[in-house]
Amino acid sequence: MALRELFHKREGRGPGAIFMRFLLCIAVVGCGDADAGTSSRQTASDDAVGDMAAITALPRLSATPPPGYAWVIFGPDTVVAEVAATADERAEGLMYRDEVPDGTGMLFVFEDSRPRSFWMANTYVALDIAYMDASYRVVDIIAMEPLVTDSYPSSAPAMFGLEVRQGWYEEKGIGIGSQADIVFGVQGR
Repeated sequence: MALRELFHKREGRGPGAIFMRFLLCIAVVGCGDADAGTSSRQTASDDAVGDMAAITALPRLSATPPPGYAWVIFGPDTVVAEVAATADERAEGLMYRDEVPDGTGMLFVFEDSRPRSFWMANTYVALDIAYMDASYRVVDIIAMEPLVTDSYPSSAPAMFGLEVRQGWYEEKGIGIGSQADIVFGVQGR
């Protein structure tokens, strides 16, 4: 079984929880004050039409991420990550990107757990990398500067590396020892 197939078939607990949060948000947005006057009802009606347009513009919900992507979940915070599971994908990484929007990143998947090292050649965006062990526990987080060709080695063996916008981990209170849950998109569906 190829490495990509192995990791893209992994099951997780997170999608149901994320879907339930989404449904809760829709229910809260859809609830209104039943005792409101007619003018506020008209405004609420206009708002509901706008909300419906926004909801229908959302991508189709799925129980798993699309193929080639993963949800990396740290409690209430989720990163939608492109998966780099082959040597070529890992070598290119996030090179030549002008931005890495909040809530997105790249998950580097390796065949074994050992000390890892990344660099920022041809990478224009400041990034943080969280090195994770085989159980998805963060073993190191390093801030990486754009276009630096020096190495950023992990302080412990790692099987995964998750790159996100610099400062994201600190803002979310994620540190060494934090536990992630990863849900991989399934190939061949």
